[in-house]
Amino acid sequence: MRTLARPIGLGLAARGDPEEVMDWSRRARDAGLDSVWIHDSYFERDAVSFGTAIATGLGADGREPAVGEAGFRVALGAVNPFTRHPVVLAMTGSALDELLPGRIVMGLGTGLPLRLKQMGIAYDPRAAVTRVAETIEQLRTLWSGERLPSATPGLPPIQPMFPPTHRIPLFIAAYRKEFVALAGRAADGYLARPAESIASLRGILERFRAAAAEAGRDPESIESAGYLLSLVDQTRREALNRAKREPFVIYMMSVLSDVSLRRAGFDSELRDRIAEAWRAEDYTTAGNLIPDELLDAFMLCGTREDVAQRAFAFHTEARLKLPLLQPVLQEEAQIRELIEAAALFAEQAVTAPEGMSERAFPSIGETTRRSAAGRDGQGGGLANDRELTPTDRLRRRAAGAWEILRPFAYTASVIPVLAGGALAAVAGQFNGLPFVAALLGAVLLHSGTNVINEIYDVRQGIDSITSPRASHAIVKGRVSEGSAFGLALVSFVAAVLVGFYLISLRGPAIVVLGLLGLAGGYFYTAPPFQYKYRALGVPLVFLLMGPLMVEGAFFAVTGDWSFQALVVSVPVGLLVAAILDGNEWRDISEDTRAGISTLSARIGREYAHYVYVALVLGPYITLGLAVAFRLLPPATILAILSLPFLAQVVRSAELGATGQARAIAMIDLQTARLHMTFGALLVAGILLSGVIRG
Repeated sequence: MRTLARPIGLGLAARGDPEEVMDWSRRARDAGLDSVWIHDSYFERDAVSFGTAIATGLGADGREPAVGEAGFRVALGAVNPFTRHPVVLAMTGSALDELLPGRIVMGLGTGLPLRLKQMGIAYDPRAAVTRVAETIEQLRTLWSGERLPSATPGLPPIQPMFPPTHRIPLFIAAYRKEFVALAGRAADGYLARPAESIASLRGILERFRAAAAEAGRDPESIESAGYLLSLVDQTRREALNRAKREPFVIYMMSVLSDVSLRRAGFDSELRDRIAEAWRAEDYTTAGNLIPDELLDAFMLCGTREDVAQRAFAFHTEARLKLPLLQPVLQEEAQIRELIEAAALFAEQAVTAPEGMSERAFPSIGETTRRSAAGRDGQGGGLANDRELTPTDRLRRRAAGAWEILRPFAYTASVIPVLAGGALAAVAGQFNGLPFVAALLGAVLLHSGTNVINEIYDVRQGIDSITSPRASHAIVKGRVSEGSAFGLALVSFVAAVLVGFYLISLRGPAIVVLGLLGLAGGYFYTAPPFQYKYRALGVPLVFLLMGPLMVEGAFFAVTGDWSFQALVVSVPVGLLVAAILDGNEWRDISEDTRAGISTLSARIGREYAHYVYVALVLGPYITLGLAVAFRLLPPATILAILSLPFLAQVVRSAELGATGQARAIAMIDLQTARLHMTFGALLVAGILLSGVIRG
């Protein structure tokens, strides 16, 4: 089994798909990491359940550590004796130890008093330390197979019904000095919370080691671990920008303690301003208030090399024995990068002298200087193009073009054309070349619209580096405004050329359809009309991406008009309109501050929520009615198989309506996925009806 030269672990939250978390844990083990730590966060998922799944999966692999090797560990970091009785914790530890013998770790902490109060659990700060100290003693007693005196006098003692466990290290997870001292006196280790600076953590660990020495223990024999919030991107600049857009990061910066801030050299007044914006759910303002230096002090942001070097700085300067890389974004790409960063950390730790600080690595400062080059008005920018190879420049420009074009959204234009083509096929009038031309023309118009939309959203001040947008290509400096206009022009001109071909086949009607599509796309945000900013975006998008596109595609393919195509266009158009409405609903605050009057901004959050729900439910209602009145064939009801995706967006919408802004942060992308699934099933149903009829 591979083992890295210096121990480093992976911290994960008990959220998301358990299968994914199990897979990430296996990969961390195979890469040589020391351990995976599952954080117990109230009102999310249960850390014990996730830890059990991981331990079961690792145990089932049959990979036992070699003789003299500790093996990959699974840690609960941390569980709370206020919400889990010590006897229950002993039972939990015993069961986990049987699944993964000798490789279980348990952290103990009291969590946030606010969370306990929400659950009606009394919390006395003075008694909390005693509670944790007693829990440590009780766990060790039960795990050794000894009986525990009953908490109620006169009742029999508690007899553990499980065999004595292997050694389960107990860590204390708390930052109050009384807890730190307890960890030094009685625990097997100390677990530092996320978002600690090197200066603050150094002071905590010095107190921890001093308490151990005072208790007659060898401080070096006691472990210290700490969660290091990490976010990896292509450059440090992009990682910092992305961190400022994350509500979780904003929250963490808004709850930093006065002591932590003071030790890191920051004024608490900055934290208070961030917290004020966070409480108002004004994440854009809050993110813009966060300076790079604050994130650098309390997080690891940058490339995998930057993250490795910063983790090494915590290891050497704060003397943190076991850094735990905890992804801000718990997703595949981030986990992959952090596992690579862990390997780089280990390499640095064995090649550099002990005690070397981050200053010994010039690449950090160099990365900072290079990242700041270029367009940096709001913290954006890329490495200076002159320092890149021609291949790198081409790759970055292609990535910028891809970002601003937003190909993931093409389903909004592809599905209507596919629907029109499917109807033509069922009618026996399908023509391949006109269909391909209609599809290409729709995608080109959509591309130009996306680019023009971003240009004018930036000009209007709607898009900033902290805006929850799918593309920040212009703001980041990946694409200049001039290049963006050029890209839009190429897209629109190419669409016109495709239109000439269709005109030669179908006559002047295509001219009208094409001009409506071209004007609708360009003037969506461009002056003089800018109808998105005049509360007309949702209804006009319904007309353009629904009736105009479905009926237009049918006409382009067949040369005829179709009432059935008009019927099909209604549910398709409603879902495209729902994508935009969800976007506008989420962005009401930003749009209002920029002086933009979208439909959602005019009618307010409550009614914007109602409109959104109506738009996502409407396609199912109209489809059912169309089938019931025989306007569409029964096979089109196949589209109801998309109901699970509908349930997801409705749930997000209902949570968003209660004020949980994070629930609708990705509402537009979720709705686009619903549109794609519903539309694909609808097209399949149309084609199936032709097969059945034939």
